[in-house]
Amino acid sequence: MLTLLVLVIAVALIFDYINGFHDAANAIATVVSTGVLPVRTAVLLAAALDFTGALTGTAVAKTIAAGFADPKLVSQVVVLSALCGACFWNLFTWWFGIPSSSSHALIGSLAGAVVARGGFSAFNWAALQRKVLVPLITSPAAGFFIALSLMIALTWLLRRSRAATVNRMSRRAQLISSSLMAFAHGSNDAQKSMGIITLALLSFVASGDGHHLPTWMLPKQSGAQWGVPLWVVIACASAIALGTAAGGQRIIKTMGSKIIRISPIQGCVAETSGGLTILFASWLGIPVSTTHCISASIMGVGAAKRLSAVRWGVAGNIVTAWVLTVPISGAVSFGMYRLLAYLFATS
Repeated sequence: MLTLLVLVIAVALIFDYINGFHDAANAIATVVSTGVLPVRTAVLLAAALDFTGALTGTAVAKTIAAGFADPKLVSQVVVLSALCGACFWNLFTWWFGIPSSSSHALIGSLAGAVVARGGFSAFNWAALQRKVLVPLITSPAAGFFIALSLMIALTWLLRRSRAATVNRMSRRAQLISSSLMAFAHGSNDAQKSMGIITLALLSFVASGDGHHLPTWMLPKQSGAQWGVPLWVVIACASAIALGTAAGGQRIIKTMGSKIIRISPIQGCVAETSGGLTILFASWLGIPVSTTHCISASIMGVGAAKRLSAVRWGVAGNIVTAWVLTVPISGAVSFGMYRLLAYLFATS
């Protein structure tokens, strides 16, 4: 059982690393595509801020750990299957340069694995609706309309300014806005892996094997709430930062140039809008998709110029990936649970 827990933690950190390089584009696509920073410098800056953002709270991690399924009903094989399903979808969409959601892949995979073990009643579908499906619509919508409104307001305020002056100021401002976006990404996405590792630890304790680990490694209980161990926070923050440093140039190209041909001021507005939306969700403990938020914000700044400025065909492909993420990752993890349960039962 302890060996299986170690395997789960290792795969969770691999998922966190994949999440980092898959989502590196979220923070740096616009700052790279506008030429403000070279790719290498941008990813290193994003990695440092991803790590810092990951240390700012655990509200999202607690939602993942106990919000969707009772840890007593979750086994290590369930968690491992969920991680395998999420890793598959992340790598698949990364290979084809599709900005999909690591968050929704993980939650969809968790749903599939929990259902495979305990049936439909074992998963908290009300929490899925409240914490995932509603934010699936509202968080990108917020990013889109904040970016649209801010872009229109800035265009009006700067209408008499020289284009060269606006461009120079925007390029400087993009250093701040891209940093905000990277910080926000760490504050939300790194916590998903923290939550899944904490869930595995809670399951380990519920099975009666908690005495095999030192107390500092186990989640601390405060009333009805469980805390995320410090070592889990640091490990996940490090993994996502290293993944971000590895970059993700396939998706950078899609987000930085294929949705719209972006200018420095548009990049600044998109990053600011997406970053603020994500930080607000992190404060509420909602595991939103950082990819959805920044993609919608980029669409918003494009639409502020004119609707035809957005390549809606590319945007449509991205939205299709959003819709398919939860069911496909859930189906993959459902199959993985059947396979892994058989292998561990016969080994």
